[in-house]
Amino acid sequence: MNDTDSDSAGVGVGDVVRRRLEELLGPGAPIVPTPAPPAGVGGARLPEGLGRRALAFGRDHLVVVAIVALAGCLWAGVSMTQARTLPLAVQSVTPAAASLSPVTTPSTPPQILVHVLGAVSRPGVVRLPQGARVQDALEAAGGMTADARPGDLNLAAQVADGSQILIGTESSPGGQLRGAGDASGGTSGGGGGGGLVNLNTASAEQLDTLPGVGPVTAQAIIAWRTKHGRFSRVEELGEVDGIGPKTYTALAPKVMV
Repeated sequence: MNDTDSDSAGVGVGDVVRRRLEELLGPGAPIVPTPAPPAGVGGARLPEGLGRRALAFGRDHLVVVAIVALAGCLWAGVSMTQARTLPLAVQSVTPAAASLSPVTTPSTPPQILVHVLGAVSRPGVVRLPQGARVQDALEAAGGMTADARPGDLNLAAQVADGSQILIGTESSPGGQLRGAGDASGGTSGGGGGGGLVNLNTASAEQLDTLPGVGPVTAQAIIAWRTKHGRFSRVEELGEVDGIGPKTYTALAPKVMV
């Protein structure tokens, strides 16, 4: 390439650079001669103060970048410090079963079975709590009927499992509390035990249920008891009007004093 081509190339590049600088720095920016470019680059001239502005522009950007980088480092450091020192609130989880108070189930008293029959509304076997009384058994059986005649049956007597309660009627008055397995009669309303009628406490109706004893003989037994205060021996039945040896033989195993 000859000198003319080099000058033309240099002038062309200079014009392009000038126009670019004018766009960046504005029209009318002073242009100063610049040192000759290296070989092969062309002789383009740089505007006046371009080097200084470029240098100042680079420094400003470096300062801004450094400030931003420093702020980022500080923020990261603070975040890491807080992440290390901030205690975590750990909520204690208590099992639901542990927080609930134990449920106390009331114990059910043992149950007993009692057979109620005779002049009651619903004869049959009733279920009662242990320690129940005769009155409780009668209520569980629907209560006594209108023609019930329990005599001197102790309604407050305690009943046992397997007991039997018999309530008499007008035609066959008297009441009995029979123990379990006692088919002969159990405790009667006259205060006897083991199926025996107590001569000192039995009513006329209860005495009338004894073998060989009718209403007249029952009244005679009560009259003797009233006169003498009480029976001290079963053999004293022989002194009662209307009770002969045959009747006494039938009565003796059924009574007590």
